[in-house]
Amino acid sequence: MKSTVSWLLVRRIVAASAACVALATTSGCTTAVDAVTGISVTDGGQLVGVIMVCGHHIDGATLYVDGGDADSEVTVGSWTAARPLKSGLATWTLDAPAADWTATTSLKPLTAKTSYTLYGWTKDNSSSASSVDFTLTDRDGLTSGMVRYEGAESVVTVPVAEFKTSACEDS
Repeated sequence: MKSTVSWLLVRRIVAASAACVALATTSGCTTAVDAVTGISVTDGGQLVGVIMVCGHHIDGATLYVDGGDADSEVTVGSWTAARPLKSGLATWTLDAPAADWTATTSLKPLTAKTSYTLYGWTKDNSSSASSVDFTLTDRDGLTSGMVRYEGAESVVTVPVAEFKTSACEDS
């Protein structure tokens, strides 16, 4: 009995399968961004974390120095909310967290000429908050009631009321 298998078709299927496997192994999954992180300061100049949760929830936040890759990031502070943050605004001072926050890594002293990144996360990695980068010079340029965050096009500084109404639209 003569085979009716087209070897050209078999080669194409094998090549297509190999391409799909290669794509699947090199593609990374990302966490959905469903909140916006910002910074502010108190009247006394204390650094304040600000998160506007747009949908899902956020469980905590981490401040780190980016070393270029995940293996060289240095955590400068990390905080966990007492309960998942639902839609709306959440704030906490980074050096002395509010009653609803626990410092899982106490804030280390911040230094000049260092770029810091603050972002929000969930324990199950189901979503996260966009990050905000800043230096001490950026922090020193803030006044109480103003929030610095990564807008749609660039970093912006706006009053808290505007952050509450526009941050989710910008993300």
